[in-house]
Amino acid sequence: MKKLSMLFVFAVFLAGQSKELTGNVDNGKRLFVRNGCYQCHGYVGQGGAAGARLAQTKLPLAGFTAFVRNPPPSGMPPYRAKVMSDQELADVWSYIKSIPEPKPVKDIPLLNQ
Repeated sequence: MKKLSMLFVFAVFLAGQSKELTGNVDNGKRLFVRNGCYQCHGYVGQGGAAGARLAQTKLPLAGFTAFVRNPPPSGMPPYRAKVMSDQELADVWSYIKSIPEPKPVKDIPLLNQ
């Protein structure tokens, strides 16, 4: 756990050190599917048994990139620059950030019966 928190601190530090790339949401969605991210994280980043929730992430782009490049030993493969460039990761991050918040339970009729 301590190693994970140190990685997070490092990711946040990196956020202030690099310039932001502009991501393309449509390409990010395509890459999210092509690279199999959906298999663990769900098609809309909702997470699941094998992967964390990504939708509505609070990580800045630099932190997201650092985490994806060097994930903690959790079973997630590292996505090095040969697999996905920094621009492609910016596109995936933009797609994840574009996913709207889920509806509140009170606004889903079936759940209020």
